[in-house]
Amino acid sequence: MDEPTSDSAPALPPPPAERPRAWVGRRLLSLFYDLWPVAALWMLTAVPFVALDALLAGDARHNIAPNSLPSWLLFLACIGVTGLYATLSWRRGGQTLGMRPWRLKLVAAAGGVPGRKAVWLRYAVGTLSLLAGGLGFWWAWFDRDRLAWHDRASGTRLVRVPKR
Repeated sequence: MDEPTSDSAPALPPPPAERPRAWVGRRLLSLFYDLWPVAALWMLTAVPFVALDALLAGDARHNIAPNSLPSWLLFLACIGVTGLYATLSWRRGGQTLGMRPWRLKLVAAAGGVPGRKAVWLRYAVGTLSLLAGGLGFWWAWFDRDRLAWHDRASGTRLVRVPKR
């Protein structure tokens, strides 16, 4: 009986080229870049809170008192606005404004666009990671796949986009 030759075997398609993972330094630099549009959003978010609080106090020079109900509501509104900025950016194009110059893109672990639940989970775990002194970001230095806590929790990852 003749043995099949390599010519008769069907050719398998080559495995998809995996994009390089994002270096931790690029992640942190893109986060720093994103601080600026987020700060502008926080300022816009604060305007109605400050105006309403000044109106209720009857003094145009009045500031929101620390640890008051309006200050906590403003804090929560800023967290929400930041979450909307990040999650909408990730869902629409895979990139925030800060990720573009560093050529980073968010993808689902299996490739493609991550779902709503995944991006909100990523945002929540990333926020907790930052509150823990950035520990979840630094973890990527030791992770075998170079994934941060929020990457693992949400089933997403950042990849580098090739130059055009």
